[in-house]
Amino acid sequence: MSTTSGITCLLIDAQNGNRKALDELLPLVYDELKRVAARQLAAERGNHTLQATALLHEAYIRLIDQHSVDWTNRAHFFSIASQMMRRILVNYAEAHAAKKRGDGKTVLSLDEINDFPQTGSTDVLFLDAALNRLHEFDPQQAKIIELKFFAGLTTEETAEILGVSDSTVKREWRIAKAWLATQLA
Repeated sequence: MSTTSGITCLLIDAQNGNRKALDELLPLVYDELKRVAARQLAAERGNHTLQATALLHEAYIRLIDQHSVDWTNRAHFFSIASQMMRRILVNYAEAHAAKKRGDGKTVLSLDEINDFPQTGSTDVLFLDAALNRLHEFDPQQAKIIELKFFAGLTTEETAEILGVSDSTVKREWRIAKAWLATQLA
């Protein structure tokens, strides 16, 4: 059995209440979840107090509590994990901003993503608001940004999750990046 299908089987077993499956799942997904967490934190301000390991653990705890998710495959799991990490970072930024009353903006640098628009730095809360606006008029483009940018999924994995062709993902990715660049400018 491949690691990918093994992860899917363990997710389904865990969802059905098998706690032992969770123990077997963590070692299989840990390194990749840590890469996703590190990727998301790399875009944050340099003095961020949240570490990749803490973000990973917080997201994993929330993920294993998901009982209403029908896990379809490994890519779906990492998609949900990435969204969970994004929500944690947004909540963290909101709490930080409320505490500082706006003095300590959480900065997200999009320059670190090679094929993402060169937009400099922006507030993570502003990025979240822009993605929410994009979701209002084109949920698929917003989902593509989440999957490719935040989760680090490939075009093929993104297409599989969304049930569309690779060329559709590539086209929508280009449009969404251009729209987001204008919003962040």
